[in-house]
Amino acid sequence: MIEPDPWAVLRPRTPARIGLGHSGASLPTSAHLDFQLAHARARDAVHQALDGAGLSTDLERAGLSSITVRSAAGDRRQYLARPDLGRRLDTASRERVKRVGASTAPLDVVFVVADGLSPRAVQTHAPPVLAALTPRLAADGWRIGPVVVAEQGRVALGDEIGEHLGARLAAVLIGERPGLSSPESLGIYVTWSPAIGRTDAERNCISNVRPDGLAYGLAAERAWFLLTEARRRRLTGVGLKDDVIQALP
Repeated sequence: MIEPDPWAVLRPRTPARIGLGHSGASLPTSAHLDFQLAHARARDAVHQALDGAGLSTDLERAGLSSITVRSAAGDRRQYLARPDLGRRLDTASRERVKRVGASTAPLDVVFVVADGLSPRAVQTHAPPVLAALTPRLAADGWRIGPVVVAEQGRVALGDEIGEHLGARLAAVLIGERPGLSSPESLGIYVTWSPAIGRTDAERNCISNVRPDGLAYGLAAERAWFLLTEARRRRLTGVGLKDDVIQALP
């Protein structure tokens, strides 16, 4: 008599590797190869280059203008070895952002799209999320600056960009660290009164944005709620998070 597999009902409900079985003291060959493939995809995602021009084109199709900047990290190798350099603009980019800030009225929010640790996530998911979010903000009367596309960028790069642009809020859409479940997950970090020196405790984060995780429409809904509450309360971070969680559907 063949006994039913008790894990069969659960496997389709999660991307986690559960009930893989064994072959002697090891994993079955198929499970081992699947793990190696997921690990290779995660490594590839980290080293993939961002197509900044293509991303700007996709944003333009969504009705969003953009400018491109770079962090102080000279290349991908340096970016991975020196996280601090990914948090500051290089000299040319700093001057470019300052010029935009000097010629623009104070903004309610600036969106920064940074490659982070998964450029593929940004390339794929950032345009549809912003296409769903920005019209709703515009309808509410928000002053939105050009989207800043940042190469070799970390989350804190949005602090310097927001400060130079005089934005009340910075929202950084960034590729999250790839995992074995997904190599292309997008995160959104919202910071009130962005300025150099802000800490992670002063931010709110929406994570796992992708079709198989948090869908674009729901991510845009949560981002709209966070941004609206942040502007109303004039804060983000630990002081806002509990109330936001309780209010979400």
